[in-house]
Amino acid sequence: MTSVQHPWRVADRTWPEVKAAAFTIAVLPWGATEAHNTHLPYGTDTMLGSAAADIAAAEAWRLGAHVAVLPPIAYGVQAGQLDIPFCMNMSPSTQTAVFRDTIASLVPHNIRALVIINAHGGNDFKPAIRELQPTTSLFLATVDWWKAGDAKDTFVEPGDHAGELETSAMQFVAPHLVRPLSEAGDGRSRNWKFSAMQQGWAWAPRQWTRISDDTGVGNPAYSTAEKGEAYVKQCGEHIGAFLAELNEALPKADLYEA
Repeated sequence: MTSVQHPWRVADRTWPEVKAAAFTIAVLPWGATEAHNTHLPYGTDTMLGSAAADIAAAEAWRLGAHVAVLPPIAYGVQAGQLDIPFCMNMSPSTQTAVFRDTIASLVPHNIRALVIINAHGGNDFKPAIRELQPTTSLFLATVDWWKAGDAKDTFVEPGDHAGELETSAMQFVAPHLVRPLSEAGDGRSRNWKFSAMQQGWAWAPRQWTRISDDTGVGNPAYSTAEKGEAYVKQCGEHIGAFLAELNEALPKADLYEA
C-alpha cells in the first residue's frame, strides 16, 4: 500500500507529504488485543477499527474533508479477561493519559477535531472526553464503528463478541487470518442471574471465562465475507459522512440545530 492509495494514513506518508496535506481532523482507531472465540485472531478489534477508519477517511476525502488516520492503538480495557493469556489490559486511567498526550501532539498543527474510532466493547471514552474537552481547543468525539450501520438488516444474529457480525467483517478485512467456521465455538454465553443486570439498569463487568467456554458471545455460523463487506463499508461511509459534516461545521462553530 502506498501513500498515494491511502493519503490519509499518517504512518504511510513522509514528512513533506504530511506537511503539505492540510489535514483538518485526526482519526484514531482504538482496538484491543484479546481472544475472539477459536476462529478469529487476537487483533480482530484493532484490524476492524483500522478498516472502518480507512473507509471513513476515503469517504471524507471524497466529500472534501482532509482527514488524517493515526496509527491504531491495540490495547483496550480487559479487566474481566485477565485470566486469559495475552488479553492485554489498559486501564481507563491509562487510556485517558494516552488520549491527553495525543491531543497535545495535535493542537499546534491546525487540527480541529480528534475522533476516536472505537472497536472494542470494553472501551468507554465518554468519561475521558468529559474530562479532557474543557482543557483543549480540539473538538473531541468517539464513534463505536459497529454501531454506525443497521446490523439487524444484515445479520441473522449479530452477536456481542466474535459472533456473526465480527466474523463476517473479518472474513472481508483479513480472510487469511480467519479459521474455518467448522473450528469455531458456538459462542453460547451465560447471562447474569440478577434481573436488574438482565434488564440493563444495573451493570458490572463480566468475568469472561465464567460466561463463555470459547471466549465468544454470539454464534458465527451464518457469517459470510459478503455480509462483512457490505456492513463494514456501510459503517465506514456513515462515519466518513459525519467527519465531513463536522469538518464543515467546526470553522463556523455551527454545531447545533437552530
